Amino acid sequence: MSPHDAVEVIIAKRGGGALSDSQIDWVVDAYTRGEVADEQMSSLAMAILLNGMSRAEIARWTNAMIASGERMDFSSLSRPTADKHSTGGVGDKITLPLAPLVAACGVAVPQLSGRGLGHTGGTLDKLESIPGWRASLSNAEMLAQLEAVGAVICAAGDGLAPADKKLYALRDVTGTVEAIPLIASSIMSKKIAEGTGSLVLDVKVGTGAFMKSEADARELARTMVDLGTDAGVRTVALLTDMSTPLGLTAGNAIEVAESVEVLAGGGPADVVELTLALAREMLTAAGVTDIDPADALASGKAMDAWNAMIRAQGGDPTAALPVARESQVVTAPSSGVLTRLDAMAVGLAAWRLGAGRARKEDPVQAGAGVVWHARPGDTVTAGQPLFTLLTDEPARFDRALGSLVGGYDISPAGTVHSASPLIIDRIS
Repeated sequence: MSPHDAVEVIIAKRGGGALSDSQIDWVVDAYTRGEVADEQMSSLAMAILLNGMSRAEIARWTNAMIASGERMDFSSLSRPTADKHSTGGVGDKITLPLAPLVAACGVAVPQLSGRGLGHTGGTLDKLESIPGWRASLSNAEMLAQLEAVGAVICAAGDGLAPADKKLYALRDVTGTVEAIPLIASSIMSKKIAEGTGSLVLDVKVGTGAFMKSEADARELARTMVDLGTDAGVRTVALLTDMSTPLGLTAGNAIEVAESVEVLAGGGPADVVELTLALAREMLTAAGVTDIDPADALASGKAMDAWNAMIRAQGGDPTAALPVARESQVVTAPSSGVLTRLDAMAVGLAAWRLGAGRARKEDPVQAGAGVVWHARPGDTVTAGQPLFTLLTDEPARFDRALGSLVGGYDISPAGTVHSASPLIIDRIS
């Protein structure tokens, strides 16, 4: 006979009470096995969204999700491990140059990544635009690549936190995605089960981020840092701005190309700044304090690690990337200073051009996306290219153009643009 029943657990949380360890362990396990129905778990998720959870409850919930599957172990590696997780944004290609950069500095990076949904891009979608590259690796392949190359970016296996996979899909269709205890436990259950020794979190805040307010982003970051710390994983979080998209591209193949520019010692200043900041945090967390990652970029070591990582997963780093069949240029309607470029507007345009998906099973176009030719603070002239829209299907242009309406401001010449800092705070 079960020690609990779903209605009892729902009522306890609906009433604002704290769930016991036994209740949490039981309901997560029973839901994973199918003993608790979707409608019952969705009711509990709504109660958690409305009434919250204590630090102890969130830690126990996270541990229960970890216990639903396997745990990976990287203790046999000859170097320390560090991972990074971003809560998602627009033009956020940072994982691509970051993983090989940190590997070039002597720290192994087991980066389990996901696919894009809605306006936020997916790391695996970007890498799959490289001919031959594959996202799925066995645990043995992953371990061997970490030892030989130092970096892996791949999909999480089915054995890792299966409770989270089931609950994540449910939250998506029941209006409970925003529950901070469930966001934090979803991210951290996978990261802790993955077995990394240290973790750096990039928590985005702004119009193009999941967390629109700094207070919510700060709460999420603090909750995840606490979860990692309680689990014995050295964890730190950076709060970073996502009101303006990162770099100059949002898409799949075009973001790969921009990442390669960074690895070659160039690339947009904001992408380089955030890549180096996160690399320094990862190296410090892994105990490596005598290497400056900027040197690994300048020397070409990071590029060598990128090439080795792509080849190890079947890709050809020298192959031409896919190019969209159609393009359309949007010109500046007036002269002046670009003072605002809204990340959400750009993200929606890229999504509508085919770079993203509305449902997990939808295909994406490798060549689709948006290139912007100016960033806030730049002077623009009426008629100059402001955006280039890329897609294989010209019928998509109209809706993408609609996304950009009201998505940028051009102020009179001479206007002083005061840029917000890219890195807002550090939480440890």
